[in-house]
This record gives sequence, C-alpha cells and structure tokens, in this order.
Amino acid sequence: MVTDIKYYDDKVNIYIKGREKLLVKYYKEIDGIKLGDRIRVIGKLEEPSNNTIPNLFNYKDYLYNNGIYYIVNADNIIKIKNNTSVLYYLKNKIIKRINKISKSSSYLKTFILGDKNDIDKDIVSSYQNNGISHLFSISGMHVSLFAGILLSLLKKFSYSNRYNYSIVIFFLFIYMFLVNYTSSILRTFTMYLVSSINKVFNFKIKSIDIALISLIILVIINPRIILNMGFQYSYIVSFSLILLSKKINNISNYFIKLLYISYISFLVSIPICIYNFYQINIISIILNMFMVPIVSIIIFPLSLITFIIPYLDNVLYLFIKVIEITSLYSSKINILTINLCKIRVYIIIIYYVFIYLSLYDYRYICILIIIICIHQNIRYFDGNTNILTLDVGQGDSILIKFPYNKSNVLIDTGGITYGNSNYSIVKSKTIPYLKSIGVKKISFLIISHGDYDHCGETINLVNNFKVEKVFFNCGEFNDLEKELIEVLDKKKIKYYSCIKELNINSNKLHFLQTREFDNE
Repeated sequence: MVTDIKYYDDKVNIYIKGREKLLVKYYKEIDGIKLGDRIRVIGKLEEPSNNTIPNLFNYKDYLYNNGIYYIVNADNIIKIKNNTSVLYYLKNKIIKRINKISKSSSYLKTFILGDKNDIDKDIVSSYQNNGISHLFSISGMHVSLFAGILLSLLKKFSYSNRYNYSIVIFFLFIYMFLVNYTSSILRTFTMYLVSSINKVFNFKIKSIDIALISLIILVIINPRIILNMGFQYSYIVSFSLILLSKKINNISNYFIKLLYISYISFLVSIPICIYNFYQINIISIILNMFMVPIVSIIIFPLSLITFIIPYLDNVLYLFIKVIEITSLYSSKINILTINLCKIRVYIIIIYYVFIYLSLYDYRYICILIIIICIHQNIRYFDGNTNILTLDVGQGDSILIKFPYNKSNVLIDTGGITYGNSNYSIVKSKTIPYLKSIGVKKISFLIISHGDYDHCGETINLVNNFKVEKVFFNCGEFNDLEKELIEVLDKKKIKYYSCIKELNINSNKLHFLQTREFDNE
C-alpha cells in the first residue's frame, strides 16, 4: 500500500507498507498512482547506506528511526488495486486541490499537510541558517488554532466538555494521519489529549507534568523518536516555556514578551543547532520576534482560507515572497553567525546546565558566552595534522588540516555530471563537514585540472565559503576554469598557476607538473 509519494527532479520516492515499511526509488515517471493504492514493485532490495563523510547526515539512521530498514530500487511498478481507505481518499482530494493553486501550493502543503518537499532547497536552507525553520513545521501553534476554532464552535451546541473534547481529539487524530504523524504533531496531540483528560476529569495535573506524561507515552510507543531532531526541539522549547511561564506572563508589553519568548527558544535550542548544523545565528532572536506574528497571525490562517478560497492565492504569495526574500538576505549576514564544531554528549549537558542557570539568573550568561568562545576556538588547541579524502563520488577532494588551525588546504572539490542538477556536493557534504570540524576558511584551494569531476563544485565553494588563494596547474585554462577565474576576479581572490612548490608554515608541497603536457 502506498503511504506517501515525494517527487524530485530525477526520481520519485514512494513509501509503501506491506509486511514492513519500505522506501521505493523509481527513476521513471509514475502515472495514476495515488496514496492508498496497492502496487506491485519489481526491483532490487538493498540496505540504505551510512554517511561516508564523518559528522554528516546518516540516511540509514534516519530511515531506521522511521521504521524503514530496506530500500527498493524499482525497475517496474504496477498498480493492482485502487485506494479503498476513506482517510487516503480525503488526503488525495486535499493534495489535488492544493496542486490546482499554482503559486503558493508548496506552502499550502507545508501548513496543511506538513510537507516541505516542494519548497526551494535554498529557501529551506536559509530558514535553517536563520533559526526560523520551526515556523514552517506543523506544531502547537497550528493545532491550537485548529482545536480552538473547533472547540468554540462545539460549545455553541453542547455544554458537555467530555463530548466536545472527544470530538476535537477525534479530528486531531485524523489530522495526525494527514500530516504523516510528524514528531511535533505527535507531541502536540499527546499533550492535548492528556490536557483534555485533565480538564474533563479535573485531575489538577500541572502543565509540566502533562508535558512529561506525553513524553513518556511517545517514548514507550517508539523509543527511537527521542533521536528525532524535530522531537528534541519541540519538547525542549515546550518544557522551557512552561518552566518560565510565570516570568513570561508577568510581562505586559506584547513585543517585549515576544522578544523574551524568542530569547528563551533561541538559548535552549543552541546545543541542538550546534549538534546538527554546527552553527548558531544571533539574528534568529530578532527574526523570530517579527516572523512569529507574521506566520502565525497572517500566513498560516491565510493559507487555510486560500485552501477554501483559491482566489486569494496572489495575496498569500505576496506575503510568502516577503518572508523568503527577508530570510535569504538575512542568511547572508555572516557577522552574526557563529560556527561551532561538533560536540560530545557531555558538552551538551554542560551547555544546558549554564543555559538554564542563565534563564533564572542573568549573571550566568557571562559563563555561557565564555563556553561558546572556548568552543569556537577549540580548533587552535589541536596539534595534529589531518589528511582526509572526502567521498564526492566520481573525482577527488582531499583536505589537509595543519596543526593549531594555521592553514587548511583543499585539493579539488569533485563534481557530478549526472542525476539531480540542483544537487551540490559542496553544499551538502564539503561545507557541512568543514563546519563540523571547526574549519572557517580554506587557505589554499588547489585545482589539479579542469575536468568537471575534479573542479565542477569550485564555484559553489567560493560563493559559499571563505577561500583565500587558488592554485591552478600548468596549461591553458578550459571553459570551466575561465568561468571560475571570473568569479575569483569578482570576489578579489588571488589565484596562481604553474608553480613548482608551495610553502605552508614549516611544510612544503611540491607540484610534479611543472610544464605543460599533452594530458594534464
């Protein structure tokens, strides 16, 4: 049975459920297959791969945490039975209606179905860099609005809390299905369920205990959910806001209260951001202050109205473009971005100790700042020379990291000439890895030759990471190298060609190609 379909430039990912969950990768167009349909898949069964570069996203673990242990590379897919499920019928109808709304359909899928797959990857990356990606996930804000509207309508017809809350929970359960049981919606649903039982039966359970009970329930159902980043972020922010609710409620000014909530959310999410993205962005405090009201008061409600009245598509699209442009420009303000290398679990615990101390006593903020400063400069205490061959598929990319972070050399960047044309090895692998080990700049970028599989990603690297000097081999420049030189001139980055040796600190690199050959 087909449970989800995600479209990419060069393939379709089909999530299916038979005796177990499987992910089907299909590199052809599918026609007429919808959610809930029964299909026969003919292809090769294989285990998902681990990350081949340290510290990066582990696809195998991600699928395993979602109950998927094998991938099928499909040769052929045959539909054998149409959907008979009412819930899948409803979801298919919603998707069909959203797809008819041309301009803002990607955000309607995000806010209604929790599917961010259609939003441009650079936009999503800017949301992550700015610390506002949580605004585009189905969360308590969305559920509270939906549940609040439904509950107020039901109270007009019935005074029975038991009856009203039962209906709301029933509809929330259906909504959970529609958004594929995302971690944030699971957290919100279980907290709402426990809270409703508390209100109906007057158990007088405290808010913090309701959060703890919901956490225990979800971990018992699926222990591996605790490794989900969305789950971690959702609970850590919820717990923190509940613990500091008295302080928050004592603030009368709306904007100061919003700023304080944004400040709390930013502080408690620092270790999660460091562990997953190897950076924190101070500007996210201010951005959240302005973005939260815009998204929660304007864009999210307008998305629901646009779904019902598609003529409002242009109005919604205008607000979306404002958000996207703001996020893209803000992500380029690197002065407020702090890169921090990957940390061990005990460092995360130390971070949280001083984060919570600083939330109750501002004097501890100084200690927290000192910890961040030490963390940011920890690479200067590393006396080792490290040489790592990065897995970039076809081609090569070799990183040489000298002691005490005096210099970093990258030889070639790799480059792919197949598959998804929007995919970038440098953005997906090289730069995240460099950030994870605390490397802030490439001192020397050496290009062995101008073939695409060796220097195809060089322009992406220069545009998205600090590079000080570039070295070419002997011989005439090909079109790709000429294109790179134009970028280097524009960015005023020095470049050299056909050199014999390069002195780096007390080390020397010798170039074997000291003259032009027939084959470089």
